[in-house]
Amino acid sequence: MFHQILLQIFHKLNNERTVSAAYHVLRGKRSGQTIQDIGLFQLHNYFGLLPKLPRATFDEAVSTFSQYSWLNMQESGHYSMKKLGLQRAEQTATFLFDGWHYRGNEHAFFARLSLIVQSLSYHRADMHSFSPISKDPQVQAWVRAFLVNHNYQLGHLQQQLFEECQQVLTALPLADRQKQLVLYRLSGHSSPGWTWQQLASERNESVLDSQLAFIELLHTLLNEVHQNSTYALLGQIADGLRIKALLTDSAQQTAQLYEQGYSLEQIVQLRNLKQSTIEDHLVEIAMNEPNFSIGPFVSYEEAEKVWQASKHYQTKKLKALHEVVEGMSYFQLRLVLAKGEV
Repeated sequence: MFHQILLQIFHKLNNERTVSAAYHVLRGKRSGQTIQDIGLFQLHNYFGLLPKLPRATFDEAVSTFSQYSWLNMQESGHYSMKKLGLQRAEQTATFLFDGWHYRGNEHAFFARLSLIVQSLSYHRADMHSFSPISKDPQVQAWVRAFLVNHNYQLGHLQQQLFEECQQVLTALPLADRQKQLVLYRLSGHSSPGWTWQQLASERNESVLDSQLAFIELLHTLLNEVHQNSTYALLGQIADGLRIKALLTDSAQQTAQLYEQGYSLEQIVQLRNLKQSTIEDHLVEIAMNEPNFSIGPFVSYEEAEKVWQASKHYQTKKLKALHEVVEGMSYFQLRLVLAKGEV
């Protein structure tokens, strides 16, 4: 699964970046370049899936791809996909990740859910003392308040939660083998959850692949919960975990000033930042805000020239486009590419 995801990212990057760009996407790097790559190459689903991915693991996969004749590597880190690699990428499965909107918060959701289940299990066994599955004080405080608010001692909460979990898992467009990961990871009285090593052994795959399958399951489950109001309890457990403010904090500040009517030059002075930094912010805004107009910076005719050149030369490389589209700055080119073709 990890190899399939990497192949898809390399395919989408279209040989126009170094392999490190894929690594930064998976780690969820919040740099201007990576954020722009997300929008430019439509990599939202993969963003931040593996924030702790060791570089050695990534490099090992790249080396494997080279040995399989899927990639042709250059010393600079740039690559081109060979015919075998392209065929393999096109044969990979369609995944249902949503890294852009969760960014690791799926683990916070499961921490809440697993501690609730553990607590209800021990209560049902009339055991009032146990070692909590989550050691995070914030998670413990949240779960404690949730249990009290729902009068857990009456016994209705566990039945309702059980029914909602059954309903949501049934609704997911995933194989039963993948849905079962939730059940194996949950813990209860005299029923500890499985470790990743146990799961990987049972599923005959790497630990990393088991973890990725679990993340995809949680993303799919969370999106189902957010789109369907019938999951009252799960909706509360998932509350606040889907990212709504997609801009970085600094870009958000720039967006607020721009909305107030300040020009690019005025924002540079007000924020005491380099013009290139504010330009990065505007490109980020263009990528994430559907109502943001690039009209004040680029005419429709100029934008059309950029897209025609991009299609003709089959590239989104700024340097190549800058050479063939006369009179356009790099900032204007980035804005057009970030906004997308109209």
